[in-house]
Amino acid sequence: MGGVPEGHSGWTFLTNHARVLAAIADDPGTRIRDIAARCRLTERAVQKIISDLEQNGYLTHTRQGRSNRYRIEEGTVLRHPADAGLTVAGLLAALDQHENPHENRPGQGAGHGSDGTEESPDDGSMTATKSVHADRHRVKS
Repeated sequence: MGGVPEGHSGWTFLTNHARVLAAIADDPGTRIRDIAARCRLTERAVQKIISDLEQNGYLTHTRQGRSNRYRIEEGTVLRHPADAGLTVAGLLAALDQHENPHENRPGQGAGHGSDGTEESPDDGSMTATKSVHADRHRVKS
């Protein structure tokens, strides 16, 4: 462990920022080392990406002992003009649906609100994104 992950040549569909955000959505208490291993990035690259996400309002963290607990700001709109209106929650929901096509859908499992969305704090943030329809998270113009 601790070495530089094996490189990848060519293009990919997801940016490293999206990969890191998805890893945090799956486990808000995850360590940078674990995110780096999952995303096949260096720990330093993950630290930089987390810093970028925090500076742009997509993510915050609180210290819990020797660990960090991350909080994703679900209502934050994606940056690219072609993604106008799509929120972070919508992106993560789409990724989750692709990764887990046979798992419970909104309203079919425990831990969901009466409208089928996952329970989250009232402050517009979330600690994880699971089973949320992407189209519900588009900002109306």
